[in-house]
Amino acid sequence: MKASDIRTKTVDELGDELERLKKEQFNLRFQRATGQLEKTARIREVRRDIARIKTIAAAKRASEAKA
Repeated sequence: MKASDIRTKTVDELGDELERLKKEQFNLRFQRATGQLEKTARIREVRRDIARIKTIAAAKRASEAKA
């Protein structure tokens, strides 16, 4: 997911996306623990997407607080 895609979403949409990614992260960790995970790079991608969303959501909340 690109940062430009994330910036176009509202704070509520970002919250929903964050929840979905956290569930996916949990499932990926579970698959890795049981030896069923095929695409190990996906864990890193999801982790970085979560960080990206949290960063942009915090910036949006800060800009809304100033306004």
